[in-house]
Amino acid sequence: MNKLRIDADYLLDQLKALLSIDSPTGYTDNAVRYCSRELERLGLKPELTRRGAIRAVSQGGRREGARAIVSHIDTLGAQVKAIKPNGRLELAPIGHWSARFAEGARVTIYGYENILRGTILPLKASGHTFNEEVDTQPTGWRFVELRIDAQTTSATETTALGVEIGDIVAVDPQPEFLDNGFINSRHLDDKAGVAIMLATIEAFERSGAVAPVDVHWLFTIAEEVGVGASSVIVPEVASLVAVDNGTSAPGQNSSEFGVTICMADQSGPFDYHLTKQLVELCRDNGIDHRKDVFRHYRSDSASALEAGHDIRTALVTFGVDASHGYERIHLDALRSVGELLTRYVTSPIEIARDTKEFSDVRSFTKQPAPEAGDKV
Repeated sequence: MNKLRIDADYLLDQLKALLSIDSPTGYTDNAVRYCSRELERLGLKPELTRRGAIRAVSQGGRREGARAIVSHIDTLGAQVKAIKPNGRLELAPIGHWSARFAEGARVTIYGYENILRGTILPLKASGHTFNEEVDTQPTGWRFVELRIDAQTTSATETTALGVEIGDIVAVDPQPEFLDNGFINSRHLDDKAGVAIMLATIEAFERSGAVAPVDVHWLFTIAEEVGVGASSVIVPEVASLVAVDNGTSAPGQNSSEFGVTICMADQSGPFDYHLTKQLVELCRDNGIDHRKDVFRHYRSDSASALEAGHDIRTALVTFGVDASHGYERIHLDALRSVGELLTRYVTSPIEIARDTKEFSDVRSFTKQPAPEAGDKV
């Protein structure tokens, strides 16, 4: 079979469209609707859970032992924690991210009645007023506030605008796509993963490829708060590959170019056999790749296992510089991850017993071990 080609223009168009839709955890309906419409346009029939996680299935040669690919639609954000006496807003973060990256961000406040704009600022924002204190004040969510773009200098005036505690605050992504392949933006985690999956589906459906087993394309809506793929996986699924960001930083082996395969995160090692298969697919198909271990990281795979799903899991990533901040990636990594996914979903099934939840030990997998007598 000919290699499936990832359409880079389509991938970038999808990433731009996704970045234009605010989707902090808890406010993902519009992004879910967009992804569902695109999946329908690609010829699939998306199904939504009550809260909006998406499952779309490409039928393969067999239903049992299905493969699943997952990325998450939700992003970081904030909520209104309190309305301050000066009319500005105290914030609580959605997901784990530093207030250092919130300072200066333009935002949208989504209330039940009104939608307002504003800016997150440090409490001491003016050097003309506070002199050197603008550089010495602490960093943290207690030391920033949201200035609303409306006439208000009191809690009463802000309340009259329709602002309430708990309102969702979405941070502008401020994307920039450069001709040399670099992409700078907030929320590339995991809008880029969603775009990769859509581009993989587009390549798969365009080619008329047939997978050996059903492929479940999953899009979750609460990964940033630890819920992720806890309730969108059906019993037929035997393996789950998560698509998310890699941690390109000093002390890490991740790269902004090619695929980074995560061998373990804070929840422990990923499945030995599934990870080995992905590494071998990269080697056999000339896909630039490397391995890494993420110490302060979890993904959709962790929530799936914690929910009790007995499935093999793996994590393939595109390297992100300054993750959960103002992030940067490169098109080469996005395209490479898509190429790996196309090879994976069309590759032969290596562990036949995975079609069953239980089987005897005779068909169980093996890992390398020393020959008898080799250990002293």
